[in-house]
Amino acid sequence: MLISFGCPVSGAWAQPETLTMIARQAEELGYHGLWAFQRLLVGRGQDLAPVYHSVLDPIVALTWAAAATSRIRLGVSVINLPYVSPAYLAKQVGSLDRLSGGRFDLGLGTGWSETEFVATGSDPSPRGPRTEEYLDALKVLFSGEESEFAGRFYRVPPSRMLPAPAQAGGPPVLLGGTADAALRRAGRIAAGWVSGSRTTLPEIARGVRIVREAAEEAGRDPDSLRVVVRGVVQAGRRDETVPLSGDWAQIRAGAERYAEAGATELFYEPNWDPRIGGLDADPRVATELGAEVLAGLAPHH
Repeated sequence: MLISFGCPVSGAWAQPETLTMIARQAEELGYHGLWAFQRLLVGRGQDLAPVYHSVLDPIVALTWAAAATSRIRLGVSVINLPYVSPAYLAKQVGSLDRLSGGRFDLGLGTGWSETEFVATGSDPSPRGPRTEEYLDALKVLFSGEESEFAGRFYRVPPSRMLPAPAQAGGPPVLLGGTADAALRRAGRIAAGWVSGSRTTLPEIARGVRIVREAAEEAGRDPDSLRVVVRGVVQAGRRDETVPLSGDWAQIRAGAERYAEAGATELFYEPNWDPRIGGLDADPRVATELGAEVLAGLAPHH
């Protein structure tokens, strides 16, 4: 199982110098990748966790991280596809992939915040057909050739988008979601599945099984699919219900349980710790704690 890290995009430690430092140190320490996430805004009276109250745009943050590094992969888990047209997203992520030398992984979801749907003038329904069509449109746009696409929700007139991404066919697309239909879709048409922050260990194991079965039924090699897990870390405080909590040894033991469940990549996610990703946390303390987690869980230790 590959070990990656959640980069500073939320709350107190989401500062330019911290993002540069964490990205460079993660690369030096041998982490496989850096992961960001998307949250546009918080509605009045919307009861959301501290991590969601102040969040950098993931594409901009990962471009910043790309400029500070040369080898580490860069991923987003996830961009909510209803919010933005396939053409606009393809231009953004194709540019990031080109500028980073082909290091980008694209996680896509359909969103859950009604406030954000209203603010972006978007509608996620019907989620399945919309997602499948979105991926088909991206393939056309990533091809680098003149092509077109006509679907129920999205259209691309005969056109060509350049520069093409550095990775042939575009960045790998992973899909989020925990419903059976979403898991089967990931196994059937995507490069893999990426889990959410609240996905439990038993749900990961179940998700892996459904994703792999769907891949096999679609005539794909289930072993080729990726399962990327967002592992929320609670450093220094053990909670038996949180696998990645406690001291470094306890957290590493928890990580092994995700590997046994079938995860191919785990990224330690410090943004969900209010001491780090909370808006009201002390920036200096948040940065020190984030760097401590980075060093304490480095893959080559």
